[in-house]
Amino acid sequence: MIESLRIEGLAIVERAELEFAPGLNVLTGETGAGKSVVLGALGLLAGSRAAPRLVREGQDEAIVEGLFRTGACPELEAELARRGLACEDHELVLHRSVSREGRSRARIGGELVPVGTLAELLRGRLEISSQHDSQSLLQSEVHGRLLDRYGGCVGLRGEVAGLHQRVRELDAERAALASAASARLQRQDFLAYAVREIDAAALDPEEIDSLRALRSRLVHAERLRAEGGAALARLIGDPSAPDARAAGDLVAEAARALSALASLDPVPAAQGERLAAALAELRDVAAEVERWLDTLDADPARLAAAEERLHTVERLLRKYGGEVSEALAQRERLAAELAGIAGADARMGELESLRAKLVAELEGRARELSRRRAQAGEKLAEEVESALRELAMPHASFAVSLPPAPAPDGLPCAATGFESPSFVFSANRGEPLRPLREIASGGELSRTFLALKQALREEEAGMVLVFDEVDAALGGEAANRVGRQLSALGARHQVLCITHLPQIAACADVHFRVVKRPRGDRTAVRIERLDGDARVAEIARMAGGKAAGDAAREYARALLRARGSP
Repeated sequence: MIESLRIEGLAIVERAELEFAPGLNVLTGETGAGKSVVLGALGLLAGSRAAPRLVREGQDEAIVEGLFRTGACPELEAELARRGLACEDHELVLHRSVSREGRSRARIGGELVPVGTLAELLRGRLEISSQHDSQSLLQSEVHGRLLDRYGGCVGLRGEVAGLHQRVRELDAERAALASAASARLQRQDFLAYAVREIDAAALDPEEIDSLRALRSRLVHAERLRAEGGAALARLIGDPSAPDARAAGDLVAEAARALSALASLDPVPAAQGERLAAALAELRDVAAEVERWLDTLDADPARLAAAEERLHTVERLLRKYGGEVSEALAQRERLAAELAGIAGADARMGELESLRAKLVAELEGRARELSRRRAQAGEKLAEEVESALRELAMPHASFAVSLPPAPAPDGLPCAATGFESPSFVFSANRGEPLRPLREIASGGELSRTFLALKQALREEEAGMVLVFDEVDAALGGEAANRVGRQLSALGARHQVLCITHLPQIAACADVHFRVVKRPRGDRTAVRIERLDGDARVAEIARMAGGKAAGDAAREYARALLRARGSP
């Protein structure tokens, strides 16, 4: 509910503050006194458009500020928290300013926000009904939500929307898979070839070093044999050169000579022993060199095979990694991607099967929603037409139209179901039913709005409802009935009503009077809360005019007593 409203520099209002209460709050006053300014101020808080002409002459800006109690609106508090906006102790402060240059600003809890945020937050929570102010009830997309709430179909509506969204997601995935099919096949061919190529090579991390060593040995076999043979000859002797003494023979002679000196000095004897040990090592080296020389073979066929194998391995390493280990790791990555591509076709089959199942479920739930909507629409129409008769519109007709909703290709229905519910209305017998937005009369619109809210009051508790012109062309018992309906609506909502009828004013829980008086060369507007004799006097004025006498005042007291007011 809105607890207080502060207005500064708006139209003809220099400054005004109103303290509202739960239930029915009415504003009364002479025609042109400025009651509509309060309506405009509430519209600004609800995010309506602002024009520079709204700023009072002589002031730089118009300001509207409202304090709302949010304890009964946990979903609003949750939305505020999600947006990071302040709402302490269940109090929400909304601020709107309009400059003379046309600049408009909005604040929530002191935080500067886009003006559109006000409309987003208060949509469905603050609704204004008048001939000149749009409100959500005139928007056909809202009608479906109201009907489903009235018929207890909110959960079913959510199921339909959820299934619809799931099918759309599956279709998007299917489209992505299908559009990538050609590229996927090309990639699959490449991956399969690459994996086969690496597997066919049978790479071994130790093989490449062995191959390179073998190639070098085969290429340089002649040089290795010649120079290796010369080294062996120096170690063990060369039969073709008997005069050339071998290294082994020389070392043996030196070892014997040093050992012979043992009786004279132990030092050379020790060196002789070391030479004897070196001689054994020298003979082992010579034997190994000789065996190595025996393995040398300049075999062209073997060299060609080694060259070919090495070329194959090195080519693969250039393509898939500088080292054998890197090439093998790349093979595993390619194989994993190949398996994923192979699974895409299987996934497409899964999607087709799942989609068929979800579409069947969507169609079934949407048909059930249509059935329940038709039942709820008939019941709602009966209640609204009954309320309209109470509001002095005996020939008015109201119905819930259920035209088909356009469905996306390949889907049985829209996200909201098979139909787009719409409220239609006719004020007079024989006239065709038309959408609510085509109602030309402000009084008819306000009373239709009241009748709808009366029918929906249990489903939409906790709103702030503002009525203007609801009493147009009414009087007598019809005015009494409107007052009773507004009062009953106030039990579930906070209701603000601008009225010219004493019967409606007497039903109020809180009564405000708007007075316009000259102040120097300007006009000033004062808004005052009425109680006691002041309220009696205002209701008497509404009943009998400015010259209302004792009879009008007694009539006013009777109205108040009938409503249980002191």
